[in-house]
Amino acid sequence: MNLLFGLYYFLLSQFYASDLVALPNKSPQLVVRIFLDSNQIRLGNDGQPKPLPVGHAGQHPIFNGIAAHYLELAPNAYTPLGGGAVVYHAPESRKGGATAIDFTKSIIRKSGEIYLKIPLKKIPKGEYEWVRLSVSYQNYDITFYYAGQAYTGTIASFVGFNTFIDTYKIKNQMVLVNSNKKQGYWGFESISGVQTGQSPAGATTVPNPLFATSPIPAGSCVITGKFATKLIVDSQPQEHIFLDMYLSTNNSFEWVDVNANGRWDVDKEAGENVVDMGLRGLVPKWTKSLNKSN
Repeated sequence: MNLLFGLYYFLLSQFYASDLVALPNKSPQLVVRIFLDSNQIRLGNDGQPKPLPVGHAGQHPIFNGIAAHYLELAPNAYTPLGGGAVVYHAPESRKGGATAIDFTKSIIRKSGEIYLKIPLKKIPKGEYEWVRLSVSYQNYDITFYYAGQAYTGTIASFVGFNTFIDTYKIKNQMVLVNSNKKQGYWGFESISGVQTGQSPAGATTVPNPLFATSPIPAGSCVITGKFATKLIVDSQPQEHIFLDMYLSTNNSFEWVDVNANGRWDVDKEAGENVVDMGLRGLVPKWTKSLNKSN
């Protein structure tokens, strides 16, 4: 089974998991939530709408969990990557040799759950027009067909730039790794057991509407989205800010539909290789509230 998708992330920041502590209501926070939305528009690498190519098919994967490695607020379209307010950077490790995301410390949440709570006093005062989010891990269900029969499989996809993995659970099965894995490492659990593999770099769509003014490095997975109205962080904030980030899963699991039946057929002779599982866009929204639970 040839699953081709890979993502990435790179940069540094001063915020770590130790900062993510529950604070009293009088201490305003940036409350971050990640939503997976299959109805959202499907974008290409340049941030423009992109339908499925002729001869390809897709489906909306059903997400069980997602993890992020990096979150940045950018003032304008010319802010270089890392030049804005980097408000989160996941813990890293050298257990596997080179610096890598420490999967054992990754925050994995379901769609719509609170992902981060960051004290607003730690975020520089200013006006922010854009958000950049790097996804490091995805776990989702997909439908595939074998001998004409429909089945459900689960994929654990490590899409950060480099991840140290001790063990991980796909759905019911545990996989022992105990080493670093580059972007694009995956595990697939189905009725036939567990398969693992490594997809090539650059095989995943990463929408960046700022590709002309603020590009991201080749092979990165930093997805960029624009606020409808600028997010304003005051020097003495009185309210919590809820930052909701909607990621498009609109036909994001894409394969070559050799027989043009719109189904992912995995029979050996089918030849329907997966070519992309990149998330298809980011729409950030924000609100302010005195109620921390909103």
